[in-house]
Amino acid sequence: MMNSRTVFESKNINKTFGPTRALEDVSITLGRGEVYGLIGENGSGKSTLATIIAGLQPPDYGEMFLNGEPYAPKSVLSGTQKGVCMIIQEQGTFAEVTVAQNLFVGKESEFYKSGILSIKKMSEEAKGLLHKHNIFHIDPDQPTFSVSYEDRKLIEVVRAMYTEPSILIIDETTSALSKRGRDILYSIMKHMKEIGKTVVFISHDIEELMEHCDVLTILKDGVYVDRLTKDKFDVDRIKQLMVGREMVGSYYRSDYGGQEPNKEIALKAEGICEGFLEDISLTAYKNEILGVGGLNESGMHQLGKILFGLTKPERGQMLYEGHIKYKTASQAMSHGIGYMSKDRDKEAVMTEGSIKDNICLPSLKKLRKGVIITNKSENEFSENYADILEVKRNSIDQLCMHLSGGNKQKVIIAKWIGFGSKILIMDCPTRGIDIGVKAEIYKLMVKIRNEGNTIILISEELSELIGMSDRILLMKEGKINAEFTRQKDMKDNDLIDYMI
Repeated sequence: MMNSRTVFESKNINKTFGPTRALEDVSITLGRGEVYGLIGENGSGKSTLATIIAGLQPPDYGEMFLNGEPYAPKSVLSGTQKGVCMIIQEQGTFAEVTVAQNLFVGKESEFYKSGILSIKKMSEEAKGLLHKHNIFHIDPDQPTFSVSYEDRKLIEVVRAMYTEPSILIIDETTSALSKRGRDILYSIMKHMKEIGKTVVFISHDIEELMEHCDVLTILKDGVYVDRLTKDKFDVDRIKQLMVGREMVGSYYRSDYGGQEPNKEIALKAEGICEGFLEDISLTAYKNEILGVGGLNESGMHQLGKILFGLTKPERGQMLYEGHIKYKTASQAMSHGIGYMSKDRDKEAVMTEGSIKDNICLPSLKKLRKGVIITNKSENEFSENYADILEVKRNSIDQLCMHLSGGNKQKVIIAKWIGFGSKILIMDCPTRGIDIGVKAEIYKLMVKIRNEGNTIILISEELSELIGMSDRILLMKEGKINAEFTRQKDMKDNDLIDYMI
């Protein structure tokens, strides 16, 4: 029996994908005026449960109730009409239309007059809607493909709020946002709570969940583990419930002044200018993790693309081992340089390709025997590196679109490890990744570094930069503003002033 505060209830929700059981008898209750957190390792079933609640897919069996009535949405539209709206983890905007058209997709009829669509009215309404949520920097008339990844997520947030949902599901959205974007989202969550609405907040960031949630439910391998109220929140307890084993303290590097960079140059950039990037020069050494940090708009993500040769700078040059010029991505790869984009689904992995296709792609020359690449060689190669990275899969032919975010990231790393990268540019490698997979990635990064290779770690997370880097370069407004060497007592506050 639902009490007066209960807005939603699920009973024994089950979902399978082939031989994989994604959810097994999961029952939860959501209250009005509550921020309800969901956490678990990648593949724990969080996003699957959220998409079922939102109507993106049905459960195999089980029941749901909304406001005391049976609830079985047949589609996203059906869920939205009932007051349930979801901001999905990956990209949910249409690139070829304007920001305004994205905000009002499916609601164009509101802007027709005498059979003609009023673009002006739609634009004015979009501008007002953006401003309502303190978003003043996005032009509603610009094409969405020209908008940054972060701003496209903000567009999705505003679009969701236009429907005035009673339940807003936020799936890993903050991992794509800078501090400014997160503050906007936190403000919306706070407002939803104050007016008696409900937020389902999915995140891998335990501290973030503890700060903003009233209740926290932990899932593991598709099974409900526990439900904690705010007075029971404890970092180590939550970690243990998530991974099924004790995980106390930090998972970053513990060495300080151990195996030092050998000062042999791996990669050098001189006088790079492109857009608002101004006179960027840096040197990355062999046997080093070089951290590059800053605010989202500092230019660090653009720098990563330039160093890999995806973007050609207006001026300046990149030098492999300090003296061999390269200009394109293919030339960079010929020197053993790999690159992991922040935008995982659009730029780092072929979601419609298989695990095997993705892992083998950069290494096709290596796999070729004469003019032939055998299926056997591809299978053995991809199985080997998928095993090394412990990619959870039904088979090596499973499509990447059906993998969790963490397993997609493992495939991307497997691809570049298999390629034999001497220099690996990693842009936000743990974005949207749970603590268990994070620990595995950090361990692998140390191994790559200690084998004499180089990692350029671009990250928006100061704790990650401090915990993993030998040196840290901080960027601000398109320039390198400061450099720090690894120190045991370094804190976030030591760096912040150089970024803002």
